[in-house]
Amino acid sequence: MTAATHSTLFPQVPESADAVLDGLDPEQRAVATALHGPVCVLAGAGTGKTRAITHRIAYGVRAGILPPASVLAVTFTNRAAGEMRGRLRQLGAAGVQARTFHSAALRQLQFFWPKAVGGELPRLVDRKVQLVADAAAVGRLRLDRGELRDVTAEIEWAKVTQTVPGDYAAAAHKAGRESPRHPAEIAQIYADYERLKRDRTVIDFEDVLLLTVGILQDRHDIADQIRTQYQHFVVDEYQDVSPLQQRLLDLWLGDRDNLCVVGDASQTIYSFTGATPDHLLNFRTRHPGATVVKLVRDYRSTPQVVHLANGVLARASGRAAEHRLELISQREAGPEPVYVEYADEPAEAEGAARRIRELIASGVSAGEIAILLRTNSQSEIYEQALADAGVPYQLRGAERFFERAEVRKAGRALRAAARFGGNDAGLDEAVDLPSQVRAVLSGEGWTTEPPAGSGAVRDRWESLAALARLAEDCASATPAATLADFVAELDERANAQHAPTVEGVTLASLHAAKGLEWDAVFLVGLAEGMMPITYAKTDEQIEEERRLLYVGVTRARHHLGLSWALSRSPGGRPNRRPSRFLDGLRPGSTGAAGRGASVGRGGIEHGTRADAPALPGATRRRGARKVARCRMCGRTLEAAEMKLMRCEDCPSDMDEGLYERLVEWRARTAAEISQPAFCVFTDKTLIAIAEAAPEDEGELSRIPGVGLRKFRSYGPDVLGICTGQVLGDDFAGADGDD
Repeated sequence: MTAATHSTLFPQVPESADAVLDGLDPEQRAVATALHGPVCVLAGAGTGKTRAITHRIAYGVRAGILPPASVLAVTFTNRAAGEMRGRLRQLGAAGVQARTFHSAALRQLQFFWPKAVGGELPRLVDRKVQLVADAAAVGRLRLDRGELRDVTAEIEWAKVTQTVPGDYAAAAHKAGRESPRHPAEIAQIYADYERLKRDRTVIDFEDVLLLTVGILQDRHDIADQIRTQYQHFVVDEYQDVSPLQQRLLDLWLGDRDNLCVVGDASQTIYSFTGATPDHLLNFRTRHPGATVVKLVRDYRSTPQVVHLANGVLARASGRAAEHRLELISQREAGPEPVYVEYADEPAEAEGAARRIRELIASGVSAGEIAILLRTNSQSEIYEQALADAGVPYQLRGAERFFERAEVRKAGRALRAAARFGGNDAGLDEAVDLPSQVRAVLSGEGWTTEPPAGSGAVRDRWESLAALARLAEDCASATPAATLADFVAELDERANAQHAPTVEGVTLASLHAAKGLEWDAVFLVGLAEGMMPITYAKTDEQIEEERRLLYVGVTRARHHLGLSWALSRSPGGRPNRRPSRFLDGLRPGSTGAAGRGASVGRGGIEHGTRADAPALPGATRRRGARKVARCRMCGRTLEAAEMKLMRCEDCPSDMDEGLYERLVEWRARTAAEISQPAFCVFTDKTLIAIAEAAPEDEGELSRIPGVGLRKFRSYGPDVLGICTGQVLGDDFAGADGDD
């Protein structure tokens, strides 16, 4: 961590306004002291933009120039808004409103609705998918699950671009959108969807912005009241603003120009939702007198990572590319990015899991490692590989931290201890906040040492451990903090969904990784058809895919791995090629690096399965492989079906008795090594073994999921069970009348 982008979780509050500026670099200081008129901050990845704008607000508040209640800072996620509020509070600028666009608009809508419209605000629906399905049914249209999701996204896009149902077809054609159904059908579903909402007296997420815009346009008295309260505006991630959000911002501002925007056109990756960097790129045209500050000092990543990031953008084209920022790393040198080519996707997943185990063994925390995917559908094979390797992981976008049962229960226990702790003998020997929190968490099942392996038990322990670490950070920064202070901090974080770090490798899509960072990042699936994605056809879509890769690269602080597979499944034709975005960057590739960017350096590891020692009876000649097909119906298999060598839907010919004996053996073996059962063999691998009933080493070694390490460790036992041999007293008599 570096001073420019990271600090302790609970830093000491600066003693004065001038002290707020301590530790800022010259460009960040220029942002912090530009308190009047329009300000545009062009901030590259890892350059400390959040630090700059929060210090700007805090400096203005502490200097008496910006009244806290007059400032509205808006961003795009609850997490980012919560982080901003936390930083402002620790800088002595409590009272500043930091919200998402939707949160700020909803707050205003709820307050002014009775005055502007009368009655109660209609109910807000959390998920619109069911309404869209009902709207399709009105027109007697059947949508499968994928179409339902895509049509819903089209309706959202239409609303944020302020497109009415009657204009959808023309607007979608002009924008180059590939509609999931005929545009006329989507327009009809859209119209019926709006009609159903009115009939049921409900509004959706986009209506919050649309209705607020409508009220501010029609009711000048209400608009004036809001403008009287909010005099200064800050907008983070300005490259992601939609036309509707820009319209709302214009109405908030009125004829004033006390606006500070922060963004990076090279990180525009949400255009499919209606976001556009045009507002950022045109800011100086709209505000000729604007102060423009460029942040290019990268405090996050090593020079090697930054060099690659600059190289990815060096061949970019379009308006965003014309405004790209050349980053300059402020960190010491680190390892070169590692490029790895694999024979197939299962091998790529296993290779990533193997390298992650090596990193963890070298001292890198599992919570500081991420595997970033182009699509969520890729995650299953990596989940399996990590599970097989005994590596804990968490899915980004899964159940929210503060909604987990163990976290809610621990929160109630901490709240009770804060209120009635004086009567709790268990807290008598707890001399400080961390020990008090640990004492309470111990009553919820937390222990100082983690349970072995992964799984649900480990997940619960990690959640409680994250709370314990948070208490230590709190006490380190504020020694006088009490249990009540800690509970208040938890409540604040829960409201903002600003969760503490949970130990476990993160699996996330590249889109979900925006705004996050890790010590080690693995960018996987970097083959043509996945990066860029196959449905990216136009120049604009291809360039957005390039920016998405840039975002992925810049998530890494120290270690960066990039990999691709030559075929989808074992035995498949090796006809894939690495992403075009790596041409001229990865060693051995050809292609101009573009506009002055030098060719990226770095070691390359051909980590195909041919690198591993051969298993007995295994064939390694790539050219001799055939497409893997289901042994029941002959269909080409998906990667997730490789272990069974049959389609999920095809009937199993498993030996039930053999499977039961394998399960019993696995349970005993797992207990002996103090690991979860799946660390020995997963259920799918046991099913595959029971179906194949191997009789020799060659047959067993060819079963997917029986890697070299597990073959050496468990092969003799498994063959003994499969061939009817007795493996000691535990299995005596298990084979019946042999």
